[in-house]
Amino acid sequence: MARHEGCRRMKVVGFCGYSGSGKTTLVEQLVARLRLAGHRVSVVKHAHHDFDIDQPGKDSHRHRAAGAYEVVIASNRRLAKIREYDVEADPNPHQLIAELSDADWVLVEGFKHADLLKIEIWRAETGQRVQYPHDPFVVAIATDSPEALPSPTQLPVLDLNDADAVTAFLLCQAARHDYRSPYDDADNEAAYVAPAADAQPARRPGAAARRHDGTG
Repeated sequence: MARHEGCRRMKVVGFCGYSGSGKTTLVEQLVARLRLAGHRVSVVKHAHHDFDIDQPGKDSHRHRAAGAYEVVIASNRRLAKIREYDVEADPNPHQLIAELSDADWVLVEGFKHADLLKIEIWRAETGQRVQYPHDPFVVAIATDSPEALPSPTQLPVLDLNDADAVTAFLLCQAARHDYRSPYDDADNEAAYVAPAADAQPARRPGAAARRHDGTG
């Protein structure tokens, strides 16, 4: 995937949590509020392996069915690119961010084990375990049940139902989220190894995001 030098100026924050926790709703609300604040916002979202934005019968779908590796569709209002992998692939969020045009903020939904600063979304009613006790990249928790958090924490606890407060938190912490791609110091993308799905986030110097240690 191509690198995008403009990514150096982006601010990136992830949103992790189990299905049904409210990630998409919160991200949708934050996009609208950040735009109202004058920021250009992009979103990177992890999807199920069989997702498709194309429709059978459309010209673009016919081109893909014929074997095209990439199909780019554009009008005077929008552009879409659809890529078919030759073999099964699992791009990490840094590779996907590199595909974006320049933006002020990139909100990354999913990719719970990514080495990006993240806000964890948690609802007690889901009965799911929490990630923040063992993930140094979680910098805050957004929940509708702060009293029910299963592990004590000194991290900021945000009201999941108050998108204005979450937006204010991000803007106040904006400098922490300045993004630097791990590929900037690599000769090629193969030099960067993303954390395994079941591994702890790397705590190496120069990581794409600073871990939560009270700095920045």
